[in-house]
Amino acid sequence: MFGTTEAFSSFSVNDIEAARHFYGETLGLGVEDGMMGNLTLRLGGGSRALIYAKPDHTPAGFTILNFVSDDVEKSVDELNAKGVTTKIYDDDELPDMPPNDAKGIMHNENGEAEIAWFTDPAGNVLAVVSSKMPG
Repeated sequence: MFGTTEAFSSFSVNDIEAARHFYGETLGLGVEDGMMGNLTLRLGGGSRALIYAKPDHTPAGFTILNFVSDDVEKSVDELNAKGVTTKIYDDDELPDMPPNDAKGIMHNENGEAEIAWFTDPAGNVLAVVSSKMPG
């Protein structure tokens, strides 16, 4: 039914202006004003996501966006330099996964950086993921 239909994701935040700054200035993504005070987030490859304000916003308990990187270590260093914390999980919170290093990067069995998680100002979880990661 929707196999050839354009689709996009959406998620809520508690502060549209904080989201505009974080996604536009901190992450360097295209952010456009949308209808009814919402924001349209322009992602690589032509994808987009809708960000909307929700007064009783509760942060997503799962990763809402994954940013693919050829160099997770470098991406994490750049995020950290902009004040973004990437060590958001303790190892006991991810018991079935390899431990995270001091920066919050999970490495695979070969020692390659695979993924690091961080949050937006509304507490939603985002990740930077290795372009070599299977899946």
